[in-house]
Amino acid sequence: MGRGRAKAKQTKVARQLKYTNHHIDYDRLREELGADPRREDSPTPSEQESERGR
Repeated sequence: MGRGRAKAKQTKVARQLKYTNHHIDYDRLREELGADPRREDSPTPSEQESERGR
């Protein structure tokens, strides 16, 4: 017994993660990681897949 609160909290956290908008600023991320600015701006296949999922 006693698992009710833990399960409810896990469910709440899971819903927040699922339905919260996770906007990522890729340009800022590139700057922070020190990515090569000379790289073409054409999206990689993984970026294209993530754009389709929105």
